[in-house]
Amino acid sequence: MPITVRKVSTSKEMRAFITFANKLYRNHPCYVPNLISDDVSTLDREKNPAFDFCEAEYFLAYRDGKLAGRVAAIINHKANETWNVKQVRFGWIDFIEDIGVLDAMLQAVSAWGKERGMTDIVGPLGFTDFDPEGMLVEGFDKPGT
Repeated sequence: MPITVRKVSTSKEMRAFITFANKLYRNHPCYVPNLISDDVSTLDREKNPAFDFCEAEYFLAYRDGKLAGRVAAIINHKANETWNVKQVRFGWIDFIEDIGVLDAMLQAVSAWGKERGMTDIVGPLGFTDFDPEGMLVEGFDKPGT
């Protein structure tokens, strides 16, 4: 069961990144999907003003050649400077139930951050502290609010 993680580099891959969660959770009765147009705007370097002080890379994970997960790696230079830290954030993290996929994606985020001088990995977080984190840790049986 080989797992590979690749940077998103084409518009087709970006679409797969944006729509992955909707496909992964589509049969869950309590899942509330994001608006695709919101994610498109948020993740677009030309449209999101956070890119004035952030840099990001998006990754897709594949297991046996099939899409198995997604994660964003983000460096918020303003936050790092303010708090005197060297953190790479991970966000937009969704994956099949496979700890190997999770590990491979977090290793990719960590390596990307280290290449840019980061020493710590934190998340799930968005570009800023005002972005939704989107991680459900309990209440899977209740509708979203």
